[in-house]
Amino acid sequence: MVLWQLFHTFFLLGFVSFGGGYAMIPLIETAATKYGWMSTEQLTNMVAIAGMSPGPIAANSAILVGYSAAGISGAVTSAVAILLPSIILVSVVASFFIKLHHHSVVESMFYGLKPLVTSLIIFAAIKFAQANNLAVFDFSFHSISLLLIFGLSLFALIKLRWNPVYVIILSGLVGIALYS
Repeated sequence: MVLWQLFHTFFLLGFVSFGGGYAMIPLIETAATKYGWMSTEQLTNMVAIAGMSPGPIAANSAILVGYSAAGISGAVTSAVAILLPSIILVSVVASFFIKLHHHSVVESMFYGLKPLVTSLIIFAAIKFAQANNLAVFDFSFHSISLLLIFGLSLFALIKLRWNPVYVIILSGLVGIALYS
């Protein structure tokens, strides 16, 4: 039963999710908490691991959720389920895209999907901040330091154009220094 739920859920997510792995995270979180595979807090930690691991974050997340729900068989089932729609869609779309990519309806559809992707990513960030008890108006050392790490990380990525790997490592080291 759990394997079927994993397959069905991640297969559907693979078909209906646009915008890449980070845009899929709110949908994965909804399914994982609905079926009791993981709590939001566990999923937040899992996304951090999935984001630092090699490979696509959606597949990594699906594997970790599947493993949490049903061990190795759950991980394999979730991986196949989330990747299969992409394989099917890319094969079908590639055959038509060359002919249709300049069609006005196709261009309009992609213009409509772009803001959706951004909103899904921002929604995921807000959900994770809430799950980590990051309260903007809480002036405790913990909350202020988390907001500071967030702000400096964002500054390093956008303004200084640092490699995300360096920002991840530095943030981890700061976390060890501040919270150990």
